[in-house]
Amino acid sequence: MLIKLTLEYEGSNYAGWQRQAQHDTIQGRIETALKTIFEQPVQVHGAGRTDTGVHARGQVAAIELPRAFEPAELKRALNALLPDEIVILAATTAPPDFDPRRSARSRVYEYRILNRAQPSVFERRYAWHVADQLALRRMNDAARVFVGAHDFAAFRKTGSEEKSTVRRVSASKWRREDDHLIYRIEANSFLRHQVRTMVGAMVECGRSRLDAETIAAILNGRDRARAPAAAPPHGLYLVEVRY
Repeated sequence: MLIKLTLEYEGSNYAGWQRQAQHDTIQGRIETALKTIFEQPVQVHGAGRTDTGVHARGQVAAIELPRAFEPAELKRALNALLPDEIVILAATTAPPDFDPRRSARSRVYEYRILNRAQPSVFERRYAWHVADQLALRRMNDAARVFVGAHDFAAFRKTGSEEKSTVRRVSASKWRREDDHLIYRIEANSFLRHQVRTMVGAMVECGRSRLDAETIAAILNGRDRARAPAAAPPHGLYLVEVRY
């Protein structure tokens, strides 16, 4: 019996999604809870990894149950066992060929910036505080550069290994909400640290230190050393996985 889970989590205290022997992770916590329920190991397969400190509002995972179990009851049992930072939003039966990663059509991420002089004690885990006044128009000029199919080698984590660094971005735009700048991006998939490195570059555009033409040159040059440092992880959210 294959079950599709939709969940949200606050990633501040976790070493990302993927199970790691020496670290506390989201996948590890769910598998521990499942072992308690079924009294045997049950593996969880996620739609994608999120890094240390990154949050999710719509992560998707799949589990093959060792015995019949009502999805609604599984949802209740997992939420009773999981820590407060992890919540199962939905549990439904899935077709046998469902793969949360390979079946996904696209992923949607958002990045939040608190753009004011003073930081916030309430948002220090959930938004990157940038005190410099940022120019939204310049940041959106840069955001448009990323739309389409491009080789994002210059915007991935140094040393990461992927068979291909080409990704197709279908949406890339900033908006302002009071003191916040919120970036929304949708793509077929992402490289490690890709969104955070893109955000770091666009913030430099907002500070008038870079412009859209320079961003395009960095993208086309495919040299990670030319791109700015990645934005911190706590402003990043996996919003939705679309199928």
